[in-house]
Amino acid sequence: MDLSLDATQLDRYSRHIIMDEVGPEGQKRLLDGRALVLGAGGLGAPVIQYLAAAGVGTLGIVDDDVVERSNLQRQVIHGESDIGEPKVESAARYVDRLNPDVDVEARETRLDETNARELIGEYDVVVDCADNFRTRYVVNDAARIEGVPVAHGAIYKFEGQATTLVPDGPCYRCLFPEPPEPGTVPDCAATGVLGVLPGTLGCVQATEAVKLLLAAGEPLAGRLLFYDAMEMSFETVSYQRNPDCPVCGEDGIETIEGIDYAGGCRIEAD
Repeated sequence: MDLSLDATQLDRYSRHIIMDEVGPEGQKRLLDGRALVLGAGGLGAPVIQYLAAAGVGTLGIVDDDVVERSNLQRQVIHGESDIGEPKVESAARYVDRLNPDVDVEARETRLDETNARELIGEYDVVVDCADNFRTRYVVNDAARIEGVPVAHGAIYKFEGQATTLVPDGPCYRCLFPEPPEPGTVPDCAATGVLGVLPGTLGCVQATEAVKLLLAAGEPLAGRLLFYDAMEMSFETVSYQRNPDCPVCGEDGIETIEGIDYAGGCRIEAD
């Protein structure tokens, strides 16, 4: 590995480089790293912000939405002048201003079963900032087949959760075998969300992604982190791999073709 860093990089990343756990080799790992961020909204905004600041060299950003004024209460990489613009374009401009070392691969599209494996397979880590269960199951299934780890996060009003899905650990279907019935979990447009909440959970996801790229520390694999902003409490619950899981079990799937993600995300037993 070429560990050469120029004078500007030595200055920019000096607080990383002086850490024994990172050093110049670790920083070069980050600069050579490729992270795919799914969503440039509430969770995606702090993830993009901190991964770019950390010097993750390539950020893929997938989002098919545009910036709205109601986003600005929590989506901190977008501003008033970005309203009406695609979020991926606004995010790319933000990253360009923040850190010229980072290349953005903006994908103005929705990740689904038709493109998930192709997109995910191009990256070293996925950060799942999706706001719906269908995408979460698609990400889980495709990433497991492609052998790519996923830093997952979700938020609701004053609460959030995070976990990390690694290729040899339990997957999202081990934790949540089936999604809730349609309409039983309202989105933030209907219930609201505390503006600072995604900042906290997004930073957890970004931390997990950096650790995975550095191959340092212990990820949240097999552990679900719960955060309650009202109580200012964190709780971690362990979960296990399900040997009968249709995705990561002994007879796990090898393709996502034919799975009815629109009809409940269930995988029928053979």
